[in-house]
Amino acid sequence: MTLSEENYLKSIFHLEKKYVRGVSTNALAEEMETKASSVTDMIKKLSEKNLVNYKKYQGVKLSEKGNSIAVQIIRKHRLWEYFLVEKLDFNWDEVHDIAEQLEHIKSDELIAKLDKFLEYPKRDPHGDPIPDAEGNFANLEKKILAEFDEGDQGICVGVKDSSAAFLQYLDRNKIKLGKSITILEKEQFDGSMILKMNNKELTISKVAANNIYLKPISLE
Repeated sequence: MTLSEENYLKSIFHLEKKYVRGVSTNALAEEMETKASSVTDMIKKLSEKNLVNYKKYQGVKLSEKGNSIAVQIIRKHRLWEYFLVEKLDFNWDEVHDIAEQLEHIKSDELIAKLDKFLEYPKRDPHGDPIPDAEGNFANLEKKILAEFDEGDQGICVGVKDSSAAFLQYLDRNKIKLGKSITILEKEQFDGSMILKMNNKELTISKVAANNIYLKPISLE
């Protein structure tokens, strides 16, 4: 497996959540920031290795073998992110690019010992689930902040947008995983919200609210 092939498998895995019937060549080209012709060539290579299945007019999907490899790449990526934040004191907006390099390390023994050293974490610094050695993801009840109504309350458990710019925005507004958030007001005109955290009020845009995950808290 080349680094490029592994990156394609990981990207297809993530895109399959959005494109259930199959990931189009154009969607994959946009994700990989490359030409559609290059994607077509790579799909052919991956298909020859029985890592993907391609159907005309439907797109490409991972085979069972391809899915297994993609999950293990994601497992390594998220374990390394957790390690970098928890053990080396990196900020959560700094670790993605470094983990992109470390995720291609081939040693299964190293990853198993890293998992044990970290005491088998279930979620990475951005709230995404870390699959176990068998490829199983832990479930967590969550929904987008923008879907909550006035008076609702929840715990911040993740982000949809993990770009450095958005994470830095959250840091500036002191929005972190584990924070309790109450929706005080929801503006019908533009979807902006007034939140309450630590007895302080904060106004956020609809864009921000669509990129934050909360675990609902029952107020009954």
